[in-house]
Amino acid sequence: MRLEAITWERLTEALAERIVTTTAKDGSPWLRVAIDGAPAAAPGELAGRLAEALRMRGRAVHKAGTFGFLRPASLRLEYGREDPDAYHDEWFDRQALWREVFQPLDPGGSGRVLPDLWDPPADRATRSAYVTLPPGGVLLLHGPLLLGHWFPFDLSVHLKLSPAALARRTPEGERWTLPAFARYEAETRPEEAADVVVRADDHRRPAWSGPA
Repeated sequence: MRLEAITWERLTEALAERIVTTTAKDGSPWLRVAIDGAPAAAPGELAGRLAEALRMRGRAVHKAGTFGFLRPASLRLEYGREDPDAYHDEWFDRQALWREVFQPLDPGGSGRVLPDLWDPPADRATRSAYVTLPPGGVLLLHGPLLLGHWFPFDLSVHLKLSPAALARRTPEGERWTLPAFARYEAETRPEEAADVVVRADDHRRPAWSGPA
């Protein structure tokens, strides 16, 4: 895949322009956008920039992170606190994402989505109130391991890190997750699955696959 250098500012503007000219694949009045990447790639930062750019264009935005939809500790830590396969398969409550985030944004849905579900430090439900995303609004879901689950994304962006960059930028206490991301690369092939790929090995000098 040929990638071209770009700044984060230009990338944000290009993605925002693409989103405002995109229609949902299933006819939904809402758009659903993935910003996929390991925590070391900071997908939440790009989602934040993009949310601001979309609001400047008059679009309502709901930004949500997958770490707000972790499963209870008794389930995600069943095989220990540092099991990479459990991180890949069990940590994130994908059924809750379907139920509380995607189904309300289906054609004919209510638009009422849950911002988050689980508070990991307290290991209990957050009890957050539902928010209503008006028709024409955009869901920005950011976090790791988002692709390959049949989520109905209308646009997906993958923040790519080489294995060396991922290891270098992952804190020591989280490096046990590296095999989970190697498995994700091998099984899901996010670089092929995503609509847009952004190489973020050097955070100061991103490169992307272009608007097509």
